[in-house]
Amino acid sequence: MEYLDLTSLRKSLDSLSEAIDSVSDTEFMESLSEQQCRLIKAGVIQNFEFTYEASWKMLKRQLVLQEGGADVNLLSRKDLYRLGAQKGLIDAPEKWFEYHRARNETSHTYDQKKSEFVYQLTLTFLPSVKYLLNALEKSNS
Repeated sequence: MEYLDLTSLRKSLDSLSEAIDSVSDTEFMESLSEQQCRLIKAGVIQNFEFTYEASWKMLKRQLVLQEGGADVNLLSRKDLYRLGAQKGLIDAPEKWFEYHRARNETSHTYDQKKSEFVYQLTLTFLPSVKYLLNALEKSNS
């Protein structure tokens, strides 16, 4: 049986978690200037971007292993998330639809309101990625 190398997903998840821990430290954030706070939040968003990319790619690889490449490779992103939920790899496909929309927003334009929206969504993304990683680790064992 083939196993996934989850190293990149673990590392990106660890980095995202550290970034979120930093912004969650009220004392630390209050000691920074407004510009520094924006830069820290931008770092959180960047961590979200590469963690999201690693996440959906690992999900797809696992589904290819389970279901066969031809069928999975033809799926839209929404259908990929629906199948991932059916297989118990992610908890709620609707959340992942929202993460995908947020990721697209970050790659096409910079807008302070959109940036704040993505930042807030990132805080809810962490448990979803942990769920996925846990499910992938179980599939590997």
